[in-house]
Amino acid sequence: MAGMVVVNNPGTWEAVYWPLEHAAWNGWTPTDLIFPFFVFLVGVSMTLSFQTLTARPSRIVERGLLIICFGLAMEGFPFFNPGVWRVPGVLQRIGLCYLAAAFLYRRTRRLAILGGAVAVLLIGYWIVLVSFGDLTTDGNLGARIDRALMSGHLWQGSWDPEGLLGTLPAIATALLGVIAGIFLQSPMPRGRKLWTLAFVGAALVAAGQLWNLVFPINKSLWTSSYVLLTGGLAALGLATFVYVIDVRGHRGWAQPLIVMGRNALTLYIVASLIAKLLLMIPVPQRDGSRLPLQSVIFQYGFEWLGPPEIASLSFALVFLALMYGLCHFLYRRAIFLRA
Repeated sequence: MAGMVVVNNPGTWEAVYWPLEHAAWNGWTPTDLIFPFFVFLVGVSMTLSFQTLTARPSRIVERGLLIICFGLAMEGFPFFNPGVWRVPGVLQRIGLCYLAAAFLYRRTRRLAILGGAVAVLLIGYWIVLVSFGDLTTDGNLGARIDRALMSGHLWQGSWDPEGLLGTLPAIATALLGVIAGIFLQSPMPRGRKLWTLAFVGAALVAAGQLWNLVFPINKSLWTSSYVLLTGGLAALGLATFVYVIDVRGHRGWAQPLIVMGRNALTLYIVASLIAKLLLMIPVPQRDGSRLPLQSVIFQYGFEWLGPPEIASLSFALVFLALMYGLCHFLYRRAIFLRA
């Protein structure tokens, strides 16, 4: 969540360090890991809560639909113009992934079956995508489906990085998280579990890089190679965090992350809405022109700090500090917004 805030809120998009940018199309940067890591952890978290298994199916549906509705409301804010209202979005994809992964998890906890579902999703997506169209922004099958169903309601007009078809491999990302969560709760000795999880993570990264030779790693298309790469890196990260925090007992440094993580939905929604408002609120200038409030804040509050990239990153870090302050306020008062 901290990475998401920093990436989404630079002082100016004209000056951003490359690790904080998405890959233009094929390939990946550290920024391209944030979304799939979150989806992976959605899968892990549902195995740590008995509610996923014991709640009524209607409660699972309600939770998934509520996440989707939050996402739709954010896309429409503040004018809610139905003519240009974007339908796909980050929370919409998370909601759909949660629904699919939760119901499959409720159906079976057998790793072989869950792994088979991942394989079917990834191989099937690969075959469909390369068999019907190309892998360009406008020519890929997912973009064509989205234009047919949601023309005028997509992020880039002719395509959307959170489109319908790309949600299928994203479900596989969530299922990889489910598999990791189930495995970590197995009776196997902890040390062996962590080494196994790390080994499997490294194997997934290698497999993703190999698949990249024929099916490029691409975040916008959420390609199968991208799922293996990011799922493997997420597994390695999870094994590292469990070792450092649970095995070695080094917990204090992670407290700020816990504060933000406990109110992840609040953090994402509030940060996104404030960012929108900062770009929409006009500030009159002496020459009669108008600048967005964010540009004014950046110009007078941060540009003097040095090179444009440093100033832009400083704006993002101050924005993160303010969002942390909000989360800390809520955390101290045990206020947690959950779907």
